[in-house]
Amino acid sequence: MKQIKIGHISEIESMRSRVISIGDLEIALFKLSNGEIKAIENKCPHKGGKLSEGIVCDHHVFCPLHDWKINLNDGQVQDPDEGCVVSFRVEADPESGDLFIHLEDKAYKAS
Repeated sequence: MKQIKIGHISEIESMRSRVISIGDLEIALFKLSNGEIKAIENKCPHKGGKLSEGIVCDHHVFCPLHDWKINLNDGQVQDPDEGCVVSFRVEADPESGDLFIHLEDKAYKAS
């Protein structure tokens, strides 16, 4: 497992998203209303819609192309649709506010 610093918690506004790239992997970060940061692959499994442009409700994001509902906790597409995206664990350092993402080695290819 690889841990990478991806910025500061203040760089993402509440109820907004931010996109980061690590190697050839594009990741959407979401700051929920409770302050939690969630991270998932920024590509809907249906037609490749940019999930970072979707609407967030509770702990789900709705794909902007065809309204697929995706759980931000585990990347699972919700019924009646099927599929999943890769989800990532994000931690904020309580003292500095720096954000770190945890990646499985197989989840990305470094460029």
